[in-house]
Amino acid sequence: MDLRAAIQRSFDDRYTRHARNSLDELPDSFTITDPHIPGHPIVFASPGFLKLTGYARSEVLGQTAAVFQGPCTSRRSVMEIREAVREERNTQVVLLNYRRDGTPFWMLFGVCPVFGDGGAVVHFVAVQVPLHKKERSGVRDFGFGCCRKEVCSDSLSELGRVCSLEQVLERDVIELDREEPSEASDEEKRSAATAMDNIFSVLTHYSEATGRLVCRKRCSIPDVGLLSTSLIISLGRIKQSFVLTNPHLPDMPIVYVSDAFLKLTGYARNEVLGRNCRILGGTDTDTSTLYLIKESIKAEKPCTVRILNYRKDKSSFWNFLHISPVLDASGKVAYFVGVQVEDSNKNDDSHQCLSPEKRQFSVVGAVKVAVRSLSMTAGSSKS
Repeated sequence: MDLRAAIQRSFDDRYTRHARNSLDELPDSFTITDPHIPGHPIVFASPGFLKLTGYARSEVLGQTAAVFQGPCTSRRSVMEIREAVREERNTQVVLLNYRRDGTPFWMLFGVCPVFGDGGAVVHFVAVQVPLHKKERSGVRDFGFGCCRKEVCSDSLSELGRVCSLEQVLERDVIELDREEPSEASDEEKRSAATAMDNIFSVLTHYSEATGRLVCRKRCSIPDVGLLSTSLIISLGRIKQSFVLTNPHLPDMPIVYVSDAFLKLTGYARNEVLGRNCRILGGTDTDTSTLYLIKESIKAEKPCTVRILNYRKDKSSFWNFLHISPVLDASGKVAYFVGVQVEDSNKNDDSHQCLSPEKRQFSVVGAVKVAVRSLSMTAGSSKS
């Protein structure tokens, strides 16, 4: 699935078709992002945001927030936002961003997760409120005043000196706009809160009509095997076909599925998540191979098999399947990863230099690093 189609489905799968029109009518500057799409891109940008930044909507959709940052954007503030996204919580910071023409502006930036009815984060909403400039204690008046005084002296050399001074002062004012930290007023904070309320009112209303309600707070059943947004983003960078299953839940359900897996099998993501990998089995799937897989999982050992699987449309394909346990930072099995490589006679130019084994091992390595890194971070944050 290409990025444009993924962005379209990000909204269509969750809200009715009227949601975009209602969001367009809101006067506020805001964006909506989807952590389930690789790169966590923007999937909606309001007219207020486009007016504030000078971008066209086609230039914004599919981009990340990094495109609006520049040399003087605070790294500390950006890390604070990323940490809030990783922990799936609200945050609000004062941030310096850049318009399309390169001019900087200060804003109050607030981000809030959007939770689905199962408790997982489905989107993030980011609201931007531009901050009013502070009064500058007459810096510009001082420069113009000097110019008026020196004109009366009828000295061309002095006039040139003072005009040069005015140019320096003008550059200083621009530098102050760019570098001087700003604080949000109570009114600006209220504007941000009101904007967030209005956005969620629209999202809640149009998601309820589809039967897939969203809200601002997580309402979920304990132990449903939800993955954190940070792990979803990390796994989304892996381009191969694979699934992640949770052995600690009944029937070992699939808790993550890659886009390449969906393309290979023809299933939609919501048709796969929560189900067992038996979904790919069929009448001619070899039972002895299934037994080998079962015993390997029971022994928490990796295994590689060639197995006949079936797509959603019931067409069959031979699958080079590699299954491996994924350990957390404490050394315990957290998940199992299953990597699928279709055994086909077709020439695949994109992977012709890599054997199926190398492709599978590269996926397993990337998944293990992502899971272990996240569990180490979670453990350090708790201590």
